[in-house]
Parts: sequence; C-alpha cells; structure tokens
Amino acid sequence: MNSLTPRAVRLSISCLALLAIAGCAADPFGQDPKVSGLELTAETMPEVARVQVPMPPPEVAKPMERGAASSLWQRSSGGFFADQRATKVGDILTVLIEIDDQASLSNASDRDRSGSSQFTKPKFFGYGGMLHRLLPGVSAADLPSDNVVDLSSQTTASGSGSISRNESISLKVAALVMQMLPNGNMVVAGRQEVKVNQELRELRVAGIIRPQDINMNNTIPYEKIAEARITYGGEGSISRQQLRGYGEGVVDIVLPY
Repeated sequence: MNSLTPRAVRLSISCLALLAIAGCAADPFGQDPKVSGLELTAETMPEVARVQVPMPPPEVAKPMERGAASSLWQRSSGGFFADQRATKVGDILTVLIEIDDQASLSNASDRDRSGSSQFTKPKFFGYGGMLHRLLPGVSAADLPSDNVVDLSSQTTASGSGSISRNESISLKVAALVMQMLPNGNMVVAGRQEVKVNQELRELRVAGIIRPQDINMNNTIPYEKIAEARITYGGEGSISRQQLRGYGEGVVDIVLPY
C-alpha cells in the first residue's frame, strides 16, 4: 500500500476544512437572503438620511387673544370628530402606488458635409510662378499642375433610434412620518419585505408630502409625493438568474465594441 504524499495530505486537510465550514454555516454561499431588522436609520433608509429642500422663511407665531385661544378650529383643538390622518413624526399612513406608464420615442438624423481647398503657385507682382525660383534646377514646366496643394474632404453620418416602454405596478405600502419640515410638509419613508422560500422581495418608498393631500382614510397616492423614491426589487435564487455574470461584465468593460 503506497503512503500518502505530503501534497495529498495537505489537499485532504483542505477539503476537510471546507466541509467543516460548510457544515457549520447555514448558508455558506449566500443563497438564502435574510430579512433585515426592524430599524429605520440612515443606513437602512439612506433616501431620507439627509433632506435638503427650499424652505420659506420662518413665520413668527402670533399670540392668541382671548377669543382665538378658545376657538374649536385652531390646530391644537381636536374638533367634534377625531382626525385619524397622520400629522406628526411616528404616525403611519398608506401609500398607494398605481403606475401604468407607456412611452414610445423614435428619432432619426442625417448629416452630410463636404469641403475643398486649393493653393496655386505663388506669383510676384503678376510675373510668373515663384515656386520654381525657390527650387533651383526646377523649371515651371516641370511642375505637375497649377495647384501646389489640393485638399478635399467629405463627411457623412446617419443615425436612428427608438424606445418603447410599458410599465405597470400596483402596490400598497405603509409608511412612517420621519420628519416634519418647517413649512409643515412631512418626510415619509416605508419599506416592505416579503420572503417566500429563498426569494426576498423588497419595496421601498420615500418622499415629501403635504398634510392636505392625505385622504380621509389616511392614504395618499404616489403622484402626490414630491421627490418620490420608489424601488421594487429583490434578491434570491430567481433574481440571481437575471443578473449578468462577472465574466460577462469584465468582457463588456474590456472590449471596445
């Protein structure tokens, strides 16, 4: 029986180590995406980490008089019927995303340009050509033509392109009021993660809304959101098949065409 060589021993130890690591780790190759924690921070929601929009100058609060302080219609009064719409940081509202967009663009262009230039033999006060005088031993009859330099160019370019797009999305997501702006508008953000088997789908929405645009049932359509950021994607076994491989990406970068 032949004894194992040192190289075979090292190979066997490496294989056993890889098997041990694969056995200890539940998902060594990242095939099963994990649901994120219940945190809305600058790292998990970078869309609202820094909000910088034009703001009107701050208004000086007027002191309420005796009659105005007891009014039922001031902002601090509840009124006869309680308003369940989101009004402060931490409140929840529902964002309705109904996108049905179609776009078709087509253009074509043609361009043609031509030009020519000629330089004849120089003359001095109209007496003969001076080129043969500058070149000793060369007579005017020996020159090939009357033109010393003859230049011509022609450029032609044509192009055409077309774009056809059709998108349809129907989603609902609950969002939190993250910040109250000085002018009364609110910064909202929300995300939703759904995991089925080994496929994780994530919906994210963020933007700026006006309290007046919130419906009575505490919902707001996406077209009323300013600076809206809506993303819908996922990761997992199905999404991985739709991505380009690393080799294909390297080839696209290296090859010029």
